[in-house]
Amino acid sequence: MTYKGHIHNGTVILDPDPLLPEGTEVELMLFVRADTTEPQTTIPSIIDRLKSIVGKAKGLPSDLAVNHDYYLHGQSKR
Repeated sequence: MTYKGHIHNGTVILDPDPLLPEGTEVELMLFVRADTTEPQTTIPSIIDRLKSIVGKAKGLPSDLAVNHDYYLHGQSKR
């Protein structure tokens, strides 16, 4: 079976609303129209999201990556 629908407030709404039993497994395939006038939004990568804070920390110990538990929790150094 194939149903068409749309997204409303982050929820898939099928047109027309089929009477499917609760718990029915479904598979969703997205078809993006080439003539869409709305701009496509992309999720920024982790690098893009953290770009503003990269390199801001100054004066940290050179072995912080290896001994972070020592500096944060007082455990023995490695």
